[in-house]
Amino acid sequence: MVHQDRYGLGLSTVSAEAADAYREGVDLLLAGWPGGAEAFERAVAADPDFALAHIARGRIHTFYQQGEAARKKAALARQLVAKNGSERERTHVETLALAIEGQIPAALACALGHLEAHPRDAMVMSLPMGAFGLFAFSGMADHDQARVDLCGRHAHAYGDDWWFLTMHGWALTENGDVKRGRPMTQRGFDQRRANAHAAHALLHAMFEDGSVADADALVTGWIPSYDRSGILHGHILWHQALGALEHGDAARALAIYADVLTPSATKAPPLNAVTDGASLLWRLSAYGHAVPDNLWAEADAFAQAAFPKSSIPFADVHMALFAAATRNQAALEERLAVVEKRLADGKLPAGPVVPRIFRAMTAFAEGRHDACVGALEPVLGEVVRIGGSHAQRELIEDTFIVALMKSGDLARARAMLDARLHRRPSARDTRWLASAATHTSA
Repeated sequence: MVHQDRYGLGLSTVSAEAADAYREGVDLLLAGWPGGAEAFERAVAADPDFALAHIARGRIHTFYQQGEAARKKAALARQLVAKNGSERERTHVETLALAIEGQIPAALACALGHLEAHPRDAMVMSLPMGAFGLFAFSGMADHDQARVDLCGRHAHAYGDDWWFLTMHGWALTENGDVKRGRPMTQRGFDQRRANAHAAHALLHAMFEDGSVADADALVTGWIPSYDRSGILHGHILWHQALGALEHGDAARALAIYADVLTPSATKAPPLNAVTDGASLLWRLSAYGHAVPDNLWAEADAFAQAAFPKSSIPFADVHMALFAAATRNQAALEERLAVVEKRLADGKLPAGPVVPRIFRAMTAFAEGRHDACVGALEPVLGEVVRIGGSHAQRELIEDTFIVALMKSGDLARARAMLDARLHRRPSARDTRWLASAATHTSA
């Protein structure tokens, strides 16, 4: 009997137990649900020569920055698949191995080529998708469109599959097509509610169309079903904290931070934990709410341990927030020097937007609002190149708008706020616009 995955692709294992465990693990991984690592380990225990189970386990190691363990799994999977794997499995393993090794351009090229031949290989299809996927971290300015194009090219292969609907809907939402993206994601969520990526994608759609009350109700009603160890547990509550800030409810946002985002409480992967914590504390401060110094100090210590050296631009930008907020000029200059060296050497695909964000956030924290505006203005259209989602990157635009208002450039602040309010309703932007108008009249 030839075993297959849930998408009908052959699996080179003679063990029914290994195949069952692998299928379970893939579904759990694609849903962002706890238990995937354990399922892949059961698959390996049932068949130690099963390369796809090894590489899948390595991918989960990568999520948690367990680099050595991930690379060992990748090396073993390459050896095993060369001996007993199919052509499809060999390129599957190679693509995931390149991603594990951080070779983003090579992994992306390999993934796109593989999918032309094997579009239903969902594990490979998942690599370019998402806010932390290969497209997002490629440095491309049009990665939102690239995800939509990829999904459109292969949608015929997936039909009404719950995972693909989730990711295709999210891609549409991020690319500005919320009217198509939200109902598509909802269809995937309705098929499998034990799917954190679908709940997350819906929250992004609700963020983009201004449905703050819907988002709050979704989190409140759904989160009890999701264990705190889930990869997106803290991030989903981070979205609820953003909703609280829409209404100026800093106390609720800080309570959410204390419950699930603070380093002593979080169970999130390091990249999620550091970026969620930094961005929420920065928003609180930028919006005019008091943030106790000890919260910044504790989160900064955690972040420095997680990212002691310059890495992907998305992480570096959030490390710049910590350095700016804690007035750690030495840390800022050290990381900025590395970033600028990479830029000069042509090894920073995201380009000059990264060092400019560093300088802008430092200027903002020091009260030099004109300097913040000057640093950001030339690259506002390039912020997308750092990766992440629109909701995450909007922190940069928010900071720019606040800097405009604080520097007295109220006309430009009003113009930006008016444009945002034509895109979606926002209680916060409405308050800011009224404040800018009042000060102008005065």
